[in-house]
Amino acid sequence: MSEVHAVRRSALRDRCAAGGWAAALISRPANVRYLAGSAPAGSALLVGPAEDVLVCPGDLPPDASGARVADGVRLHRLPTAGGDAAVAAAGLAASAGAETLAVEEHHLTVARHRALVSVAPRMRLTDVAAAVEQQRLVKDEDELACLRIAAEITDQALGELLESILVGRTERHLALELERRLVDHGAAGPAFPTSVATGPNAGAAGHLPTDRRVEEGDFLSVRLGADYRGYRCEIGRTFVIGPSPDNWQIDLYDLVFDAQRAGREALLPGAECREVDHAARQVLDSAGYGGDLSPWMGHGVGLEIGEDPQLSPSAMGKLDACVPVTVDPGVHLPGRGGVRIDDTLVVRSEADGGPELLTITTKELLAL
Repeated sequence: MSEVHAVRRSALRDRCAAGGWAAALISRPANVRYLAGSAPAGSALLVGPAEDVLVCPGDLPPDASGARVADGVRLHRLPTAGGDAAVAAAGLAASAGAETLAVEEHHLTVARHRALVSVAPRMRLTDVAAAVEQQRLVKDEDELACLRIAAEITDQALGELLESILVGRTERHLALELERRLVDHGAAGPAFPTSVATGPNAGAAGHLPTDRRVEEGDFLSVRLGADYRGYRCEIGRTFVIGPSPDNWQIDLYDLVFDAQRAGREALLPGAECREVDHAARQVLDSAGYGGDLSPWMGHGVGLEIGEDPQLSPSAMGKLDACVPVTVDPGVHLPGRGGVRIDDTLVVRSEADGGPELLTITTKELLAL
């Protein structure tokens, strides 16, 4: 992986040369990790013409696992605790004679930007914009391998929960158990806060677990994902508690399933991001549920959940092969219940078999 990280930094260095920038200061944690192989808390990466330096806070433990970085990156610890790594990195660039420094303006606060100017008043700051995020869009095979393992862990945790007794247990208890099972199977932790919604709570999008207990006849909607070596996947499934679902539950589930399938089938290299959203959205809209849908029908995943590309009506750009995304339509009926079906897939051409499904837990409407 060290060679991979070196190639990534070289690509950013080429971008700096094209823009006339002497160096780039990367402060967004996911971008630091992508380029340096590690992102200790509070660190910043200086990508320069002569060397690359990962600047870490002075109070980072000497043996912290987060301090391991890729070959070709020098680790620089601040001499005292409480210093700002990004500001220190700008000072290093100025000391090396850099006249321009590209920074991630979308990640810097106004106060931090002022501090950068004060430490290097003669150095011109410019915006690197989303250069690193654009590099991160298409995943290499090492990244995809991590995502496959994250998806496998997630499927295992969810499958084991479905084999247990659910009636009478609280949403909060089930969410904690799912997160424990993720770790038991090798995850560093959950990719995001696990959502478990039962009965009327399933009618609220983005519901956080409460002490409500699972009851017969409930919709049980879960959304979870594993973090494996920094790479994060996502799955969402909806089940019915009891011997058999009601007709309205079957109809709602079938509708969301059709929408999700339409979105999945649209995931091809060259497809417009907004067209993938439209494929799923129009199924729900035509059934009368268009007024209160999510602003997007999917998004990219990788070192972050919800990274680019966004699959939304206003999204710009087209999909490339080897871009992992979610397709996650849902319909939520306040006070009654709701259905969400969510998968992580990798965009593949038809010649390569079409979209690669990473999360394989059944999408059949199970009565548990």
